[in-house]
Amino acid sequence: MLSFLKFCFTLPKQRMFNEWYASQTSKKVRAVWAMKAANGQRTNFNVPYGYKRDPDDQEKWLIDEPAAEVVKSIFELCIGGKGPESIARHLEREKILTPCAHYITTGEKKANHTMPKNPYRWKNSTVSAILENRVYTGCTVKLKTTTVSYKVHKMIYKPEDEWIITPNTQEAIVDENTWLRVQELRKNKRRPTATGRKSLFAGLIFCADCGSKLHFCASKSLRRDQEFYRCAKYKSGRGECTIHYIRDVVLQQIVLEAVGELADFVRCYEPVFLYLVSKNSTAGRKQEIKDLKLNIDAARRRIDELDHLISRIYEDNVLGRLSDERYERMSAGYEKEQHDLMLTVAENEKRLHDMETERTDLHMLLKGLREFTEVRKLTPEIVNTLIRRIEVHNSDRSSGHIRVKVDFYFTAVGMIDIPTEKEISAMMAEIQGGALQNQITA
Repeated sequence: MLSFLKFCFTLPKQRMFNEWYASQTSKKVRAVWAMKAANGQRTNFNVPYGYKRDPDDQEKWLIDEPAAEVVKSIFELCIGGKGPESIARHLEREKILTPCAHYITTGEKKANHTMPKNPYRWKNSTVSAILENRVYTGCTVKLKTTTVSYKVHKMIYKPEDEWIITPNTQEAIVDENTWLRVQELRKNKRRPTATGRKSLFAGLIFCADCGSKLHFCASKSLRRDQEFYRCAKYKSGRGECTIHYIRDVVLQQIVLEAVGELADFVRCYEPVFLYLVSKNSTAGRKQEIKDLKLNIDAARRRIDELDHLISRIYEDNVLGRLSDERYERMSAGYEKEQHDLMLTVAENEKRLHDMETERTDLHMLLKGLREFTEVRKLTPEIVNTLIRRIEVHNSDRSSGHIRVKVDFYFTAVGMIDIPTEKEISAMMAEIQGGALQNQITA
């Protein structure tokens, strides 16, 4: 009887120990995955469409050229104003194999996978997943998901600010600026009006006062030159903002002139333009980059130190030198500090990567301006490449005429005023003086 009672008392304690052990093991496994992510190692071995695994190094991804070309064309079609459904239909018309069919054709899928009935039938969700996947910029995105607990294995998505993004882990298929531009365009879906027409400036045009979008208004009762934009918060005079009215043909003419002026300026005075951009953007940039790198190195060293400290207190707890309560408090503090440092490292690395890739934005702008110089016509590709944002002010009638001020924010440079001839001459003198000073210093 005594042995039976002893067994009954021992069983709950054994269960508690087992649960505690499972909980601690789960925490350590999560910490290991977080450490691997912080050190730039892969935590997901599924290779996305467009890449293939290096046979000599399982963690290294190589570009799968045929699939990568399809990925590039999908991003180009999106920049050109097409949505996932239109892109999927285009790929099907062009007889482009779906990712599943591509893998089976190349032998990367196992034998139990069968070829789809229609190997060219792309799904909208597949196109959307490709457009949203950041790995195509050459980075790796880790720790996007987790589980509820070690008992409940339901997968949940973590907030985006808790993801760990490691740049330059594989060769990029699309540049960072193109990917970001596509994300902005996808936030503002291009819905056709009753006339079947889509706005050339969808997702780009905003109210200068309240910041809301300007809706494109068109109907069968309106002529082409009567189609217009108005503030989303106007609501026929009952909303929170004024109308901010501008006709589509007028806006196209204004944009055409603004882009034309900038293109002509860059074509004639490209060194002055680059000097102007550099002068406005590089002040303090070198020091900021240096500080970011120092902060990243210091945070990584502390993460390693915390990893050793966590291992040490675990050993002390197992050997009885540290009580369970004390271990729980210390472990929780160390893990929280480590988690916060990992997030800081990821944010600083992203900031550093963004600063180092801003030159790509400028190259994209220059390329778009050169294309416009040859064509002299607004297209969705030209507009989405050159312009980041358009802000329309409310009409001004004080002069007796209706005047509408429009602000343009260009890619990489934002708002820019074309300098006068006198200002250009002064800047050219500064450029020549700087070059002469460099020669003397050398």
